[in-house]
Amino acid sequence: MITVNAMGDNCPIPVIKTKKAMDALTGPETIEVLVDNEIAVQNVTKMATSAGGKVTSEQKAEKEYVVTIEMEGAPAAEDDAQDDNTVVVISSDRMGTGNDELGKVLIKGFIFAVTQLDKLPKTMLFYNGGATLTTEGSDSLEDLKSLEAQGVEIMTCGTCLDYYGLKDKLAVGSVTNMYSIVETQAKATKIIKP
Repeated sequence: MITVNAMGDNCPIPVIKTKKAMDALTGPETIEVLVDNEIAVQNVTKMATSAGGKVTSEQKAEKEYVVTIEMEGAPAAEDDAQDDNTVVVISSDRMGTGNDELGKVLIKGFIFAVTQLDKLPKTMLFYNGGATLTTEGSDSLEDLKSLEAQGVEIMTCGTCLDYYGLKDKLAVGSVTNMYSIVETQAKATKIIKP
């Protein structure tokens, strides 16, 4: 049995840890995932089920859950050959509408989750409020620099940087223009937008 300890981990880390354990399998195995909230149970269950696992869960105590996944082996790799030009488009420094602080936590989690993909996007475009995420002081700089080091092109709208007074504060990637933003999206095989 393999144990994945995701106690105290925020979304999406329990799912990412579990997926890594599943991908490392060489034959039939049971994976036990320890989490501290019902949402993590649901997220791990959904991912493991979609990967072909037989999943059960149990609450052991308050804020203590065990998700048990029976796998026949590593999940089959998806055929991504046709998706060789995925573009991630980020137009805000927060994800979704509602509470702004939660939105900032979500966008940071989204960018981290991109770093954990098996197949990284070719390009990430940042414009409007999203432009602030590529500048000095951004909580996502470490993740974005990691993506750039792995070959992901990080492009930020120059007009947007000027508008926010941040042109001299760009800390990752390069400055781009609206024509390039449109052209990059037009050539994309897939666009992901949080």
